[in-house]
This record gives sequence, C-alpha cells and structure tokens, in this order.
Amino acid sequence: DVQLVESGGGSAQSGGSLRLSCTHSGYISSRQCMGWYRQAPGKAREGIAGIRRNGEPYYASSEKGRFTITQDNAKNTIYLQMNRLTPEDTAMYYCAAGTRISVGDYCDDTTAWGQGTQVTVS
Repeated sequence: DVQLVESGGGSAQSGGSLRLSCTHSGYISSRQCMGWYRQAPGKAREGIAGIRRNGEPYYASSEKGRFTITQDNAKNTIYLQMNRLTPEDTAMYYCAAGTRISVGDYCDDTTAWGQGTQVTVS
C-alpha cells in the first residue's frame, strides 16, 4: 500500500511563504501522478496542483504563479512551494496520489491520501 506523509505546514503572515513536503512509501507507477489538495473550513476539498512522475507540473488556474509543485524522486518526495500567501490560503493541505491529471489541472482519480497538514495565514 502507498502511504503519504505531509509536513511543512504551520503559520505564516500575509505575503509570506511556506513549503510543504509529502514523502511517499510504496509503489507509485510512472503512469500515475501526485498532487496537492486543500480544504478550507466549511468548503469542499479542491485540487490545486499535480505533477506527473516525469516531473511535468500542472496547476489549477487560481494558483498559477504563486504555487510551485516539484518532486525529488530520489527522496520519494513532492513539494509545494507557496508564495504570496493570503488568509484565503488558510486550509488543511493534503497530498494525494492519483491516476490522471484532470481537466482542472490537478492530480485526480486519487488512490491514496496523506493525513493533511494545516496552513494558517494571518
């Protein structure tokens, strides 16, 4: 089974930056993708970015230019660099593995989830 463990969440001020990490164990096919979702209080979970195993990144339109998704295959880790944070970015952020990049440009048809890491921007 694939296990995903996020880290790097915390508190930040508006305009600041945070970098989230997600380390996975277990086999993830080269045809799969990994990505990041978030869920703000009272809102539905939304996909925000995905990355193919070859490193090709995808971003939901609302996050293009502020967020950067990368991966280090040697460390079995993906990252989400978040810049110019605003209070609207406050949410629980989840790492996921999936089977396809959606039309919304995030990793979809998820097969595994991390436990989440909280990001709070004030």
